[in-house]
Amino acid sequence: MDFSYILYGSLGFLPGIFWLFFFLQEDSKRAEPKRLIASTFFWGGAATFVVLPLQIAAKYFLLAGGVMSGNVLHVFALAAVEEVLKFAAVYFWISGRKEFDEPIDAMVYMVVASLGFATVENVATVLRATSAPELLTLRFIGATLLHALASGLVGYYWSRGIVRHKVRTFVVYGILIASVFHTIFNYLMVAWGPSLRVTGLLILLAFAVLRDFEELKKPSIEEGFVSGLAG
Repeated sequence: MDFSYILYGSLGFLPGIFWLFFFLQEDSKRAEPKRLIASTFFWGGAATFVVLPLQIAAKYFLLAGGVMSGNVLHVFALAAVEEVLKFAAVYFWISGRKEFDEPIDAMVYMVVASLGFATVENVATVLRATSAPELLTLRFIGATLLHALASGLVGYYWSRGIVRHKVRTFVVYGILIASVFHTIFNYLMVAWGPSLRVTGLLILLAFAVLRDFEELKKPSIEEGFVSGLAG
């Protein structure tokens, strides 16, 4: 048995677990059940196995229509597939549960699922890499955090949609915004590689997402959320 292979595969969990504990601090006062956190993380990871064939189909469809792989529409479409599937995994698993009872929950569960998704990607990527520790370091600040932040945005708009009684509209808006950020990140990684400029973009997005967490903690938002769930 090649224990280095097992070790590298295990290391693929580290970025996701670190960011999981980091973002769960945003909901530490009314923490979600551990079983739901664990199961949401699992279903987020499972979504990767649905995303892959859908992305292959999307690539085929786009290429057939003359949209080449470097085209912005091509990159956006593949990013959007991921954002839609991450949301679907959370929506069908969490929506309607009694534990889904405060505005911040939408962001928390979206971030948790996205980290499950990113962890499966990390494990697969590390196992194929020639320099696993170096690649893992790059994904720690790069793709793993990007997934969490993008899904956090979707969760924010989902929660606001419940408050406004316009869930579908707000979720579509959130997925579009998250997909745009995802696309920009992918383009910059190709153009600049891992750099301070790309890290700077993630830091700005992180501040925005953390601000959204705080906004959803306002009593007025919570009242509207409870009303939206009841209606």
